Amino acid sequence: MCYIARMREIRIHTQAPLELGAETVLAVSPSRHLIRVLRQGTGARVTLFNGDNREYLAEITQADPQATRLRVLEECAVNRESPLAVHLLAGISKGERMDFTVQKAVELGVASIRPVFCSATVVRLDADKAEKRRQHWQDIAIAACEQSGRNRVPMVLPALDFASALAQAECGLRLVLHGGACQGLRDLEHPRGTSVTLLIGPEGGLSAAEVQAAAAAGFTGIRLGPRILRTETAGMAALAAVQTLWGDW
Repeated sequence: MCYIARMREIRIHTQAPLELGAETVLAVSPSRHLIRVLRQGTGARVTLFNGDNREYLAEITQADPQATRLRVLEECAVNRESPLAVHLLAGISKGERMDFTVQKAVELGVASIRPVFCSATVVRLDADKAEKRRQHWQDIAIAACEQSGRNRVPMVLPALDFASALAQAECGLRLVLHGGACQGLRDLEHPRGTSVTLLIGPEGGLSAAEVQAAAAAGFTGIRLGPRILRTETAGMAALAAVQTLWGDW
């Protein structure tokens, strides 16, 4: 039985399996957010999702900020995923710019995000710091799904160097954004039944050598109009454009 979404609906992601009529317990982080930040108590109803393309209406039975317990009342199959799988290769930018890129990419329906170390990347991370940063970005992706209504959380993949990112890029239409390209998205054929991989550079953009390497790896160069866009603007503009042309906008 499906229910109608309510105003100011609270959506919480959980990794636990969910079943109609059964109880589930939230982990510490979502429990604390639900009880202490959102100030919800016993009897309050929230929407849960765990990535199975369903939503579950649940009622809080024990308001514990360490382990909130809820009972699943209703379930509904809801698919808000774009028919076009868009994979973002994002040159790692500094601080909040990368956070912004991850957040807005998820809201715009991206299927996965791969942070990439480019020649112009200022941020340098060892293996331990890289994993902590990846988890930070994954948490941002989860929060963006909770806000935007998505029921599948896109993976933020481990960061790679530029050459490795090209080698592991998804098959399908591959696009690299750079100002020297001679064509735009409207000049391309509709990529029916396939995926799109978008490669964007960090602050400072991609070097000429990186653009050439991308072309050798099967990436088609495209430009987004006559103006120079910041990295966080370029990625979002391109994602919005491909969703309009080939996705679900």
